[in-house]
Amino acid sequence: MTRILLALCAILAFAGPAIGGGEIRPTARAVGDLPPSPPSSLLGLIGEYGEASDLVVVLEDAGTLHLVRGSERVRLRPPGTGDVWRVAGDPLRSVRFDRDRSGRARAVVVDGRSLARIDVGALAEQRIRAGVRADPEALRRRALAASPPVETGKRDSDLVALRHLDPSIRLDIRYATTNNFMGIRLYDRPGAYLQRPAAEAVARVSAALRPLGYGLVIHDAYRPWFVTWMFWEATPPENHNFVANPATGSRHNRGAAVDLSLYDLRNGREVQMPSRYDEFSGRALPTYPGGTARQRWLRDLLRRAMEAEGFTVYSDEWWHFDYEGWRDWPIGNRPFGALERPPRH
Repeated sequence: MTRILLALCAILAFAGPAIGGGEIRPTARAVGDLPPSPPSSLLGLIGEYGEASDLVVVLEDAGTLHLVRGSERVRLRPPGTGDVWRVAGDPLRSVRFDRDRSGRARAVVVDGRSLARIDVGALAEQRIRAGVRADPEALRRRALAASPPVETGKRDSDLVALRHLDPSIRLDIRYATTNNFMGIRLYDRPGAYLQRPAAEAVARVSAALRPLGYGLVIHDAYRPWFVTWMFWEATPPENHNFVANPATGSRHNRGAAVDLSLYDLRNGREVQMPSRYDEFSGRALPTYPGGTARQRWLRDLLRRAMEAEGFTVYSDEWWHFDYEGWRDWPIGNRPFGALERPPRH
C-alpha cells in the first residue's frame, strides 16, 4: 500500500502542476471555462492500473485519453473499432483495454504487460475497518479516557453552526453515520461548527460560488479531540499523513478546519471530484492529475474560492482547508451533544 501511494505521488510530481491562489470572480473564467463531460465511451477506461512497481494512470483531458506511467505521459488515439488505442506520435506502440460486460475496463495491456485496475483508497479503508470491527467500543472507551494536550494563551472558543449563517450550505456529516473510513458512528448527531471568523469566511465562499451555480456541502468541521485519537489509533502508520496526531491535536479540534465539496444548484447533486472524500490515496492530493478535466476543474474552483477567503488547502487532501490563524484557538473535546443545537426550521 505504501509503495503504491509513493508511485502515485511520483506520477503527481511529474504530471500535476500546482494551481495558484487568487480572487474568485463571478464568472467561470476564474479557473477557465467548465470542461464538458467526457464521452461515455471514455468513462469506463479512466482510472489507475497495476501495482507499485508498474503503476499506470489513465486520465481524460480535452476529450482525449492520456496515459501516465512513471515520468512518461502520452496521448492515446482512439481506435476505429475494438479497444486497441495507438500512442500518438509512435504508431508502433499501442494500448489495449480489457472491458467487462458493463463496458468498464478491468485491465489495460501496456507494452505487452496486463495491468489490473486497482482502487488504492478501498484497500486502505478495508484494512482500517477490519481493525476497528474487532472492538469499536473498547477503542471509544480508551479515547474518552485519554486527555488532550494542555495549552495556554489561546483565544476564547466561539463555535458557530455554519447553517445559522447560510441555510443553503448542505451537511453530509459522514462521521455521524457509518459511511466513513472507520465504518462506525463517531458523532452523536450531525453538525458543522467553526470558529466565528472561519464560519463567516465559509459563508462568503458560499455566496461567491452561488452565481457560478454551485453550493457547498460540508463533510466535517469542528471535531472533538477524542475522535482524532480514535482515527490515529485505528489508522496504519503508513497512512498517518491522512490523520492528525492527537499529541498535537488536529486543526479540526480547534474549529479552524473544514472538509467540504460542491453541489450543483441545478440538480442538488454533489459533484464528482478526482477522488472520493476521505480516500487514503494519492488521488486525494489537491494537484493529482488523474480523473477527468471536469473533475479537476471543479476541484480547482473550490480551492480558489477557499483561498480567496483566507483558507489553505491541506497538501494531502483536496477537501480539507485550514483557516488563517488556526493556531490561535484551543483544542476542543466537547462532543456534539454538548454544543448548542441548531434551531428547528
